[in-house]
Amino acid sequence: MQKNVLVFPCGSEIGLEIHNSLKFVKGIKLFGASSVSDHGKYLYSNYIEGIPNVEDPSFIEAINNMIEKFKIDFIFPAHDSVVLKLAQNKDVLKAEVVTSSMEVCETCRSKKKTYEYFDGEAFVPFMYEKAEDVEEFPVFLKPDVGQGSKGIALAKNREELVFHLDKNDGLLILEYLPGKEFTIDCFTDRHGELKFAGMRERRRIKSGISVNSYTMDMEPEVFQIAKKINEKMDLQGMWFFQVKEANNGSFKLMEIAPRIAGTMSLYRNKGINFSQLSIYDRLGFDINVISNNFDIEIDRALMNRFSIDISYDKVYIDFDDTITLSGKVNPYIMMFIYQCHYKDIEVVLITKHIHDIEETLRKLKVDRGLFEEIVHIQQDDEKHKYFKLEKSSIFIDDSYSERKKIHEKFGIPVFDIDAIESLIDWRN
Repeated sequence: MQKNVLVFPCGSEIGLEIHNSLKFVKGIKLFGASSVSDHGKYLYSNYIEGIPNVEDPSFIEAINNMIEKFKIDFIFPAHDSVVLKLAQNKDVLKAEVVTSSMEVCETCRSKKKTYEYFDGEAFVPFMYEKAEDVEEFPVFLKPDVGQGSKGIALAKNREELVFHLDKNDGLLILEYLPGKEFTIDCFTDRHGELKFAGMRERRRIKSGISVNSYTMDMEPEVFQIAKKINEKMDLQGMWFFQVKEANNGSFKLMEIAPRIAGTMSLYRNKGINFSQLSIYDRLGFDINVISNNFDIEIDRALMNRFSIDISYDKVYIDFDDTITLSGKVNPYIMMFIYQCHYKDIEVVLITKHIHDIEETLRKLKVDRGLFEEIVHIQQDDEKHKYFKLEKSSIFIDDSYSERKKIHEKFGIPVFDIDAIESLIDWRN
């Protein structure tokens, strides 16, 4: 049975990871929604924008309208404020929210409440009540409610402490933790059993997002923290927490979040698909986790996704140094050709290949059936003579002179292989 899954806001780093987690899962149809136009529109084939902001009084009504219109079964909140809002309205929402209990979400949204909830545990960082209590510097300042690195500061002396508190008197004053920072990705089933906890180091952080991270063996002390959190809190599905090393080498809790983390993709590629497991758990399946026995590193950077205002029903494409790259098949071009096949766009191979093209295709294991037609011409012949432009067409060739001739002759769009990225449709 198909389950319809809504992700909001779908263009956040969290929403993009949920998309990557579920886009190929059999029986799941993804819907992405956002308040403003965002990157989600380039990835979600079912994309809705213009939803009221989470703080708008009409937000829940708008979400329910979407649930009814698209027959949504599950909602994944993809921002901390949305996690809390949806958790607080679980009883009136007409689809199941994939997060933990309202009490957990309310506690985790406030770092002060989180630290107070675990008061007395050795892993809770020391928190000063007021500036006058601070006797040892530096101290770390962070907003009670927030995400990423927004609003944080390091006060090296009393003057800096007073300066930052004058700007924002809601900052928490915490002991300074000078060591490495780690995230622990966790999964708890509907019976409250901690089925997985995986530790990763946040080696490079940009705007609060871990852009370089790698898996590592679990530290026993950290695993005990995971067990204690799971024991005391009513968690279900995916969640994570962050710790940092103190001066004495112990680990101190930074925050807990009952949602997907963007960099959960690291453990997903080891076999733990947190989004998928969370849905299956809610469908009543008993969860067993398989984690492949290898280490893996992730490094994230900006990626290009395009929206191009042309439509075409036919592609003319060259072979040598276009479909091939250094004598082998160019997998990126093949991805585009298979995309055309999926979308019923005709692909015509037009080539001056000096060997038997059919034999070369066989050697390279390129399926002849991918091409509507193969036009094999002599070196001194002109490609334009074989174009039939009864359909809207584009031309792809690594040769500038060939592209120039076709563009001047027909005025159709022409592409070098470096520009194929603008033709790839990543929406699922």
